[in-house]
Amino acid sequence: MSLIAGAVALAAVTGVAALTAPEPQSAVTAGATAAEQPVERTKLLCPEPSRSDIAETVRTAFTPVTEDAADGGKAELLPAAPSASGAEDEDPADADAGKPEGTEDAEGTEDSEGGEDTAAAEARPAGKPVLTLKEPGKPVSRESSGGEEPALLGTADGRFAPGWTVQQTTKVTVGAGRGLHGTACSVPDTDFWFPGASTAEFRTDYVHLTNPDDSAAVVDIELFGPEGQLETSVPDGVTVPPLGSERVLLSTLTDQPLPDVTAHVSVRSGRVGARVQALDTGNGGDWIAPAADPAGSLVLPGIPKDATSVRLIAYAPGDSDADLAVRLASPTGAITPAGLETLHVKAGMTTSTDLKDVTRGEAGSLLLTSTGREVPVVAGLQVVRGKGAKQETAFIPATGAVTTRATALGNTAKGTTLSLVAPTADATVKVTSSAGSGGGTGTSKTYKLKKGTTTDIELPAPSGLKGTYALVIEPVSGGPVYAARTLAEKLDGIAAFTVQTLPDDRGRVAVPKTEQDLTVLQN
Repeated sequence: MSLIAGAVALAAVTGVAALTAPEPQSAVTAGATAAEQPVERTKLLCPEPSRSDIAETVRTAFTPVTEDAADGGKAELLPAAPSASGAEDEDPADADAGKPEGTEDAEGTEDSEGGEDTAAAEARPAGKPVLTLKEPGKPVSRESSGGEEPALLGTADGRFAPGWTVQQTTKVTVGAGRGLHGTACSVPDTDFWFPGASTAEFRTDYVHLTNPDDSAAVVDIELFGPEGQLETSVPDGVTVPPLGSERVLLSTLTDQPLPDVTAHVSVRSGRVGARVQALDTGNGGDWIAPAADPAGSLVLPGIPKDATSVRLIAYAPGDSDADLAVRLASPTGAITPAGLETLHVKAGMTTSTDLKDVTRGEAGSLLLTSTGREVPVVAGLQVVRGKGAKQETAFIPATGAVTTRATALGNTAKGTTLSLVAPTADATVKVTSSAGSGGGTGTSKTYKLKKGTTTDIELPAPSGLKGTYALVIEPVSGGPVYAARTLAEKLDGIAAFTVQTLPDDRGRVAVPKTEQDLTVLQN
């Protein structure tokens, strides 16, 4: 009797479903109804800035005002847990300082399946927040000195989440890597490419890894030179402790000192933030941000007009060689650099070429496009300003377009340059300056960009500026726009600088429209 009653009830429900079910939507229609909505939660990870006793670091946080953002929320940065090994090296040029720290001690704190033991459970960000954002639209800064600043773990939710950005800028006046180091704190991910890293004797390059989760992450680091993949000393990967950070000196992973390598950081379990800190014994240094995902066409924006040397490093991760057309987007249009019409990149090998002073006193961006069948590549630039003993280095990775909005922090009244490039079509862009971290009133201005050109714009600095301010870049119409920001400052007679590409801030996400569909009960 129960079985019969159940069958009758099911038939009744199915009949009602057939009578009241809405008309089925096509896949095209359903996809077209997806709407862009502000994100409601964001994580950012900041690497340990420096271990130099004379380092001066400024960290700045900012969220653009988003009208349709969620209510409430907060944004704060907390110190990451100490290194698993507890090693404290003072000299950044000391080769022993950056060996895969804690790769032995960290074993046992986390198994490869992601289980958490007592040690992992106790690893929580300690102390009070290092930096807390009070309101959207106004940056907040914190200055610090010395080499004991930790890596930071940041979380923003509610109205603070869409477009939340954190900038880290460090000045070091002497020693390996002296100069200006700048990076934007990154979202956690599982795959990173760093063309332009080095294992040479004159370079001290560290991979900084930060883990935002309460279970350990296991990370593989692969190095590729001009002859292919290099054999490395950590086949079992590097363990990054829960809510902690590790840094690995690249030159300790291989016995081949090479000036140009491509570093590939892939996460076997968990997720991390990754940055490469490049310290040159004679030519300064900077952070190397991850390059855009492998693609057949790439844009590397914002080469300073007074660059004395520009070096292109490219790598083809697949099984096919890549042939790329090389063009420079100048202020007047796209041109082909003399003597470098095309670049051949062998599969699995890092290719580098010297472009010298390719900009010749004008703003420029490098455009790479496939000459035939598209073969994905990753690429980056090493840029040098100055001459002789007063040279300083920065890095420009290939980057993505600004689709909705990008933000650059730490801008000053002098020494800030914003470069915008429209590689394939004319475009219109709105640039807004925020209030200053110490006071001032922001303003906005609209700029028109011509196809194939790079424009160093005259910044709309806030009136009555005190402290630093944020720049918000928003495409209005036309083709894709790519952006980079340069900070420059004189340090003991050296033209110190740092260049940062500005991809989209991913403050919005596509949310598909859903409707009730009871026809599934008929299947």
